[in-house]
Amino acid sequence: MQFMRLMTSDPAQPASLEDRTTALRVARLIVLVTLLKPFSNLFLAWGMRQMPASMVAHPLHLIAALFDPLVAIGVLMQIAWLLLRMSLLSAADLSYVLPVTAAGYVISTLLGRIVLHEQVSLSRWIGAILISGGMALVASTPRLTSEPVEVTR
Repeated sequence: MQFMRLMTSDPAQPASLEDRTTALRVARLIVLVTLLKPFSNLFLAWGMRQMPASMVAHPLHLIAALFDPLVAIGVLMQIAWLLLRMSLLSAADLSYVLPVTAAGYVISTLLGRIVLHEQVSLSRWIGAILISGGMALVASTPRLTSEPVEVTR
């Protein structure tokens, strides 16, 4: 699997232990980033559904919503997602990370349907399937297309 090895001048060469460790770290980050976003959105939606619709009329009401336990969990998960995504972007190209983690949109659709009992139209399901296909296509490519940049201070 190309994902499990960094780009080398000879793709037939086996990856070094360091390369495999880095690839495993990236794979774990992809799974975490992909799952954390839809579940954080689920908690936010769950918490906000308990709030009156008039809350969106004023930003101070939204700040008050942060004290709802479900909303607070969702916000903390969003913060964790952002930090993990930053870490992932330090190890893989943006053009690889965004499509591969797009599976989160499909998971969000499933969570909305199953957990929140939302009605999901046929066109949304087709969109989710298209996202899955694109994600699979991108995942079959190397995660780096350029050499990592050394940052000096």
